[in-house]
Amino acid sequence: MTQQGVQQFRLPDVGEGLVEAEILQWTVQPGDEVKVNQIICEIETAKAAVELPSPYAGVVSELLVEAGATVDVGTPIIALDTGGAAAPAPQQALGGPQDATEPEPEPEQEAREKPLVGYGEKAGATRRRPRRRPGAGPADTGPAPAAAAPPEAAPAPPGRPRALAKPPVRKLAKDLGVDLGEVAPSGPGGVVTRDDVHGHARNGRAAVPAAGPAAPVAAPAADRSGREERIPVKGVRKHTAAAMVSSAFTAPHVTEFLQVDVTETMAAIRRLRERAEFAEVKVSPLLLVARALLTAVRRHPGVNASWDDAAQEIVVKHYVNLGIAAATERGLVVPNIKDADRQALPELAGSLQALTDTARAGRTTPADMSGGTITITNVGVFGVDAGTPILNPGESAILAFGQIRDLPWVHEGQLAVRKVTTLSLSFDHRVVDGELGSMVLRDIGAMLTEPEITALAWG
Repeated sequence: MTQQGVQQFRLPDVGEGLVEAEILQWTVQPGDEVKVNQIICEIETAKAAVELPSPYAGVVSELLVEAGATVDVGTPIIALDTGGAAAPAPQQALGGPQDATEPEPEPEQEAREKPLVGYGEKAGATRRRPRRRPGAGPADTGPAPAAAAPPEAAPAPPGRPRALAKPPVRKLAKDLGVDLGEVAPSGPGGVVTRDDVHGHARNGRAAVPAAGPAAPVAAPAADRSGREERIPVKGVRKHTAAAMVSSAFTAPHVTEFLQVDVTETMAAIRRLRERAEFAEVKVSPLLLVARALLTAVRRHPGVNASWDDAAQEIVVKHYVNLGIAAATERGLVVPNIKDADRQALPELAGSLQALTDTARAGRTTPADMSGGTITITNVGVFGVDAGTPILNPGESAILAFGQIRDLPWVHEGQLAVRKVTTLSLSFDHRVVDGELGSMVLRDIGAMLTEPEITALAWG
């Protein structure tokens, strides 16, 4: 039961229909005074890292979830002493379950509520079904606990005692492949702690299966120590893996390649860097590749489309939200520039720089990655010539841009050393046939060979 004047803040949905998130770090500690919309922690969802603002003003009473834990939407994560002040009732606006002590809002009151900064649209109509606890019946729908979930007994094989551990610790053990029944507990009352699980994992002990035939005898700990590492797949990396598998086995991919002489493009980049309108932004080959792709889309709009499986229709987008694949510490993200086709070249250069800076800082939001229509992946920055990129889900084409190298090339009938790159265009063959894909790739190559073509086509 919530104490008088103490409000619990439950993990919100952040407007993307996600069901869980990892607490990356807390920016406040017990005893700290916070204001409404002050950032209290950073979480990582399946799509991005997001900063959470506080819905209450008050003093932090307790952090109910430790950093590094993955918790479900609606789980209480922090308690704040508001001094008995009226709360802004964010729970319904964020789609989390209600505390049993809080009254249901009237329909008129709910309609007037506004979501807090950073949480997206009101999701009061969505309510997650309570999870059943071990031994609970179908009608077990009791109120959410006022503090962190109590330790629960992990399943154990017949004849073995059931280990006690809190939900985040049990999830950690599962991620690391550790059998809680083999971990020596050090917490009060025989509870297994995070340190216990990490210590057990460092000792290289194999998990014992809960049931079934006997597993093969594990190698001695000395042979395994340091030779293997288990990395939990979660957050952005988990989402990316699922999306790529879905895309690869749903859309029939075709990839075409084209080597291009980009000597004139590199000369054009040097000239642009000297112009006053580009003084504050980075001008790179990617800028002119992006403009060439946008020009090709303007000529061949059918490549900027998606497949609607439910309606059995091809949806052609008459706008371009240009995705740029970016490698980050948390995995691959593909933020996009909204309405990139409407931007002048200096504005496009600024958008590209802002997009990459935000991605490298780990601040890309779910909104930044939604609604993309076509994507570029720059594999050249890794010293790679070409690849067969997988489509970003919901799109029908992706262009890979390889490294620019000095190569022998026949230019104006003479053998010369020129700047050469390889372009790879993967496309969904349900939407883009070979002729359309080839024309798009050919036009991009022609515009990078003679950048003036791009300028004339755009003007």
